[in-house]
Amino acid sequence: MAVLRLKADLWVKAYVRTCNAAGAPTFVVRRGDEHAGSIFIRVTHLDGNSELYGPAAAGLAEVASDRRWSRRLLATDSEIEALIKREIEFDRDVWLIEVEDRQGRHFLDEWLISD
Repeated sequence: MAVLRLKADLWVKAYVRTCNAAGAPTFVVRRGDEHAGSIFIRVTHLDGNSELYGPAAAGLAEVASDRRWSRRLLATDSEIEALIKREIEFDRDVWLIEVEDRQGRHFLDEWLISD
C-alpha cells in the first residue's frame, strides 16, 4: 500500500497559520513545488541570529510517511542566508518559510527529529 504524504503547499499553509496564531509573524519567502518541494524553515531571533530547519534524512522510517525536520544550523543571519542560497542552487523546488520570534520558537515539536 502506498503511503500518501500531505502536499507541501497544504502543509505550509497550516504551519504558517499555526505560527501566526501563536503571535510569531511567519512568511512564505519562497514557494517551491506545491506537491513535493523540500521545505526549509528559518527562525530569525531578530538579533542577528537565526536557526535553520530542513527536511530530516530520507532514510529514517518516520520520514517515509510524514514530513520531519532536523535543525541544520544556529548561526548569524548572513551564514544562514548563504546556506539557503546553496540549497536553492541545488534544488529549485525549495520552499523557504521564515518565522520571526525573539524566543526562537520553531513550532515543529511534533515533527522535529532530535540530533
